[in-house]
Amino acid sequence: MSLKKIIWKRFSRNTLAVGGAVVIACIIATALLAPYIAPYGPTHIDIDNVLSSPSARHPLGTDELGRDVLSRMIYGSRVSLEVGFIAMGIAVSIGVIIGSAAGFYGGRVDSILMRFVDVMLAFPSFVLILAVIAILEPSIVTIMAVIGVTGWMDVARLVRAEFLSLKERDFVLAAKSSGAGNLRLIFKEILPNALSPVFIAATFGVAGAILIESSLSFLGIGVQPPDPSWGNILSSGKDYIETAWWLSVFPGMAILVTVLSYNLVGEGLRDALDPRLWQAESFEKIEKPGQAAAKILTE
Repeated sequence: MSLKKIIWKRFSRNTLAVGGAVVIACIIATALLAPYIAPYGPTHIDIDNVLSSPSARHPLGTDELGRDVLSRMIYGSRVSLEVGFIAMGIAVSIGVIIGSAAGFYGGRVDSILMRFVDVMLAFPSFVLILAVIAILEPSIVTIMAVIGVTGWMDVARLVRAEFLSLKERDFVLAAKSSGAGNLRLIFKEILPNALSPVFIAATFGVAGAILIESSLSFLGIGVQPPDPSWGNILSSGKDYIETAWWLSVFPGMAILVTVLSYNLVGEGLRDALDPRLWQAESFEKIEKPGQAAAKILTE
């Protein structure tokens, strides 16, 4: 059985991870098809139904301006996914470059880069993000860039650890003896074999980026109205929580389900990509002599 089939078989046996993947697929499809499935535009105002409770006309109710909450949440899913994927793309790119250099070259290069990582980890990430956004103009581009630039440290550490483990393997030494240069060794020989933990970290990172964006928008320094975001929908609902519960419940549930789904998929990938668990399962399937004898006697 090929490696891909083994990984898929192990992942598909994890019911929670598969469920999370299905939810994520549905959210992505919803975001892509937002103009076609949203009953109204994200800024459409129904002046006759201000703070209207869920009904057939407005399934998730309306906000204080008469805008349809369901439509705004559908369009808001685009913002959340865009921030999550692009921010983690930036973080993974920076982390892979720094981690690869530190792990491959070692010595002084490794020491300098890892001390820089330690310095970055010493700053509370959310406080650092707040400080940067307070200086710059709040926008979705700023949010994506800041989250990406402040979220690469864990990826760098994972990649460095994989490089330290892999660079002494026989296939790397063979490529080096055949005259391969450092760039080829890094990007063609070692890096493709070091990406498994990166995929796992990126999955968890997307969930974290969505949560940070929602928090910033809730505080009013993220995505700015009238552009919809789950965070600013939730923020507008805090003033009407006693009379318009749907403004807080539905976007809050959307954030919860999305972040939980990504975390479940991340856990499933971690289990599926861990070869140590494959060996443990194979060992458990081997019957001990005493167990085999007992099985024969009972038959």
